Amino acid sequence: MKLKEIIEITKGKLVCGNENIEAQDFERDTRNLKQGDVYVAIKGEKFDGNKFYKTAIEKGAIACILSEMPEEKIGNIILVEDTIKAVQDLARYKRSLYNIPVVAVTGSVGKTSTKDIIASVMSQKYNVLKTQGNLNNNIGLPFTILSLKDEDAMVIEMGMNHLGEISLLTNIAKPTLAVITNIGTAHIGNLGSRENILKAKLEILEGLQGNSIVINNDNDLLNAWKENSISEENQIVSSDNYNVITYGINNKDSNYVAEDIKLYENKSIFNMNGEQIEVPVAGEHFVLNALCAIAVGSYFGILIEQIKQGISSFELTKNRMEIVNLPSGAIIINDTYNANYDSMKAAIQYLEKIEGRRKIAVLGDMLELGEYSEKLHREIGDIINNIDILITVGNLGKYINENAKISNKIHCNSNEEAASRIKNIIQPQDAILLKASNSMKFGEIVRSLEEV
Repeated sequence: MKLKEIIEITKGKLVCGNENIEAQDFERDTRNLKQGDVYVAIKGEKFDGNKFYKTAIEKGAIACILSEMPEEKIGNIILVEDTIKAVQDLARYKRSLYNIPVVAVTGSVGKTSTKDIIASVMSQKYNVLKTQGNLNNNIGLPFTILSLKDEDAMVIEMGMNHLGEISLLTNIAKPTLAVITNIGTAHIGNLGSRENILKAKLEILEGLQGNSIVINNDNDLLNAWKENSISEENQIVSSDNYNVITYGINNKDSNYVAEDIKLYENKSIFNMNGEQIEVPVAGEHFVLNALCAIAVGSYFGILIEQIKQGISSFELTKNRMEIVNLPSGAIIINDTYNANYDSMKAAIQYLEKIEGRRKIAVLGDMLELGEYSEKLHREIGDIINNIDILITVGNLGKYINENAKISNKIHCNSNEEAASRIKNIIQPQDAILLKASNSMKFGEIVRSLEEV
């Protein structure tokens, strides 16, 4: 689009330059800026992108979109009231130009890995643009859409912390198929109840083009929503007007059901309707993710052999159930990107099922749980049974430690102490799970152990 279109869409004004210049890509980080990009200055609580417009121009930005009047009128500069809203408006406009399949994925846990496996399946038929990493918020999602070029399908991840956030995202992305992986306890400190989390996730339906949604039928609240058994006082939209496609392991009434599941250290195998499906990542929760991808692929008419190929070749986003082989022969299960009750429980259950190795769980704080923090950490401690050694870190991690009913457990006050403790006890056949919320920086422990 030309700069004059950007000005019109964003209700901005040209401070200086040529409005007939044509823009291609948009970038908010001058470190990643390429020649010819439009630089968008994002202003946050601790960072003001407006201060870097000169750097952007020096690095070849064709134009800059700012929310503050620049000191010097150089290059092509557009001034808008709010650059974040400007990017959202531009993404909404760009999305409107494309008549393509758009799959939107949300849920309390597993969004990124489910997005990755769906994208791998979709890529067997389409040229797919997907959310990179977990850029799933009010800034990351618009930039993803603005990067759309010759792709003919999108798989978009949508995250939220509060009510109203997915409403904004879905009305930008306008998905043609919605996916909800589960309703757990992530962000319950902000939303107050799991019913409110369900309500927030169902906002995805507001921008849905069509009426089809894929849900995890094993999840109690999603199943209750499908059956319209949620109490009226929670004022949750009825499922009656939607084509609800279900998948599950335990709920045999689902449209897509996994049978004869075999879990290995680095893969999972299951049967579905006579087809053997192999997932190149271990853990029952990845069986659910694969079922979800089968449901999505089938919806778009992708053949089962292509779906199987997409599942078998998918790659996880880094730091999510990533197996790291140590020189000693021990393995790290690096699941350090983030943590909430549901993902922590799933990771522990995976570790417990590993055979032939001593099992060590290194667990830290799960954040954004508000008044539920102590309760949910203690509940994680309650489920720890078939683990040889537990190491916990953090002010909340101590509650996991206190409730764990195993004798060999250690609580540490820092990542450095935890790494030191592990180095003192590590053996060649150990399987070491590391999991905590991202801000706990457990990646430090992983890096400290990689040479052991």
